Amino acid sequence: MQTPPTTLTGAPMSPDAPARHASGISRRKLLGATALGATAVAGSLAGARIAQGAVTPASVTEQRERAVVIGSGFGGGVTALRLAQADVPTLVLERGMRWPTGPDATTFCRFADMDHRSAWLSDHSIVPGVDEHWTPYTGVIEAVEGKGMTANCGAAVGGGSLMYHGMSLQPTKENFTRSIPVASGLYDQLERWAYPTVRQMLGISTIPDSVLATDPYKSSRLFSEVAGRTGLTPFRVPLPVDWSYVQGELDGRYEATYTTSDIAFGVNNGGKHSIDVTYLAKAEATGKVTVAPLHVVRDIELDRKQRWVVHVDRIDTTGDVQEKKRIVTDALFLNAGSPGTTRLLVKARAKGLVPDLPDAVGTKWGNNGDRIWAWINPNGDAGTQQGGPACVGAHDPHSRIPLTLIHAGAPVTRAGGKTLMTIVGFGVVDPAGTWTYDADKDDAVLTWPATADAALQALIAARMEAIAAAGGGLMVDTNAKAPSTWHSLGGVPMGGAVDLHGRVLGHRGLYVLDGARIPGSTGACNPSLTIAALAEHSIAAIVRGDVGRLF
Repeated sequence: MQTPPTTLTGAPMSPDAPARHASGISRRKLLGATALGATAVAGSLAGARIAQGAVTPASVTEQRERAVVIGSGFGGGVTALRLAQADVPTLVLERGMRWPTGPDATTFCRFADMDHRSAWLSDHSIVPGVDEHWTPYTGVIEAVEGKGMTANCGAAVGGGSLMYHGMSLQPTKENFTRSIPVASGLYDQLERWAYPTVRQMLGISTIPDSVLATDPYKSSRLFSEVAGRTGLTPFRVPLPVDWSYVQGELDGRYEATYTTSDIAFGVNNGGKHSIDVTYLAKAEATGKVTVAPLHVVRDIELDRKQRWVVHVDRIDTTGDVQEKKRIVTDALFLNAGSPGTTRLLVKARAKGLVPDLPDAVGTKWGNNGDRIWAWINPNGDAGTQQGGPACVGAHDPHSRIPLTLIHAGAPVTRAGGKTLMTIVGFGVVDPAGTWTYDADKDDAVLTWPATADAALQALIAARMEAIAAAGGGLMVDTNAKAPSTWHSLGGVPMGGAVDLHGRVLGHRGLYVLDGARIPGSTGACNPSLTIAALAEHSIAAIVRGDVGRLF
């Protein structure tokens, strides 16, 4: 069991943050809470500005490193630890902050008191229906708006592992192959050792009977019962949680956060085995890894000596640039998340910074089929609050397109006389999304055609309607008018842009080990476990074949 750390006060409040403009709980805000409740059931380039007098174009710090990892989430954390264990000094660049937690900490904001800590360098809330404004701050979530889809990305040491509910689902071999056919030959090795390694590192377990039987988990029990009556197969979701912290809330020893599902911006009470306190902590303990927070990577390039150059802005928590850096490295590992990694490579190709990048860069992106539904006024007793993380789900054994439904508690469960439950659906999609360079923005922009997941969404909708028919109430598709995803995948696909171990084709010492190399979906599962397992498999091959030879 994880030893409870000393209580912390968390990240500092920005001294010039204005008072928020709270508008109360409306129906629109209620549906916003639905989207929030599934936030990470589930980082990038944005925002920094040059402060007056802080830096000049000539004041660039030069730095030399053997290996650089961009991003500190599931791919980056695995990469850093295994490089360290191979005796490779490694610098990890992370645009976000560290967010230490402990019992009754106030590190992260809560939904009822949302503030600037929730959003990455934005002056307003990114949650639909929440009309609040503040001074921009390096908060935990960035909403990357594209054409036809918004991709929500983590921005923190530990990446999206801080904000996701923690679902750690392994796809079947058949569904894995359907999503990632080029990597189908890897599945047996992943199943034999890579998936189990990640589960052990993250302390994965399912909700205990004693916790599931309590009042805050009435909604979880209701979903499982009704889903079973519609022909779905209920199951308990594997999660990286020390359940003694949840029990501590139930016993009144800690302020409620798990048991009210107020976890979308991070879990204040601790007990969540996120990447920062597992893989990264072990990597830093070796003395071989340095994690550099608040370092925003602007561009990467290949210099005349065939070395990798990373152009970085070190920023403060308001986004002001404090220092510009030019970091030269022999090996560069891109783990900035699908949007972040893809945008860097699309920019590098368009600007001529990295010659001869594969044509497949910027292709085969997908949303993992994400859809968030609100189940309003079910007949059964959903309780007065909904416990989390998202601990129960259901498979559809007969669906022609693989799909999964998950009940994810919402921090606001009642408003205007209505009861709300949250159900998330996802599955296998056509990875038809593309990223193209926009010179005016000096950035890559996503385009997602609605046809790419239309067939899947019709099946998910039918299953949601069946649940409402069996359990009463009304189902509302909260993403119908504004599609979004918390599970971006693709943009630098295996086979076309990188090999099966993440090596960028035609480029020595350049690697992609995050979700950018997975084409669009992960076999009707949330992606975290598969991203990490593939990273474990790939970095093992890279350590065997490239360390000491290429870098």
